[in-house]
Amino acid sequence: MSRNVLLTRIERFSAAHRLFRHELSDTENEKIFGKCAWPNGHGHNYKIEVRVKGKVDEYTGMVYDIADMKKVIQDVISELDHKFIDKDVPYFHDRPSTAENISIFFWERISPQLPEGVTLNKIKVYETDKNVAAYKG
Repeated sequence: MSRNVLLTRIERFSAAHRLFRHELSDTENEKIFGKCAWPNGHGHNYKIEVRVKGKVDEYTGMVYDIADMKKVIQDVISELDHKFIDKDVPYFHDRPSTAENISIFFWERISPQLPEGVTLNKIKVYETDKNVAAYKG
């Protein structure tokens, strides 16, 4: 009998960002985003949890080869790691680089790359130990 199992991989990356809207003044941005809107930006050491769901293969005993999962996640991380997210990543040119939007970014990049029978269950982005966003599609 095949059973559904949740499998989670945790990775880390570092990046800088600035929370702001182009159409607003610096004063308006600071009113909405506080110190996170300062023009020079700031950085974080992000932690990301990617959780998939699928049936355990009776032959391999796996839902998804963890080495393959790691590669898919690291390919997405390479788009953000050691970058100024708002300036260097086109996806964020017109949307704030919040932890919420970063979790959606990962979902949109990872979901189409999963093998048949494996689905994303949750993307969790830790901006800090206290600020965490989770996206479940």
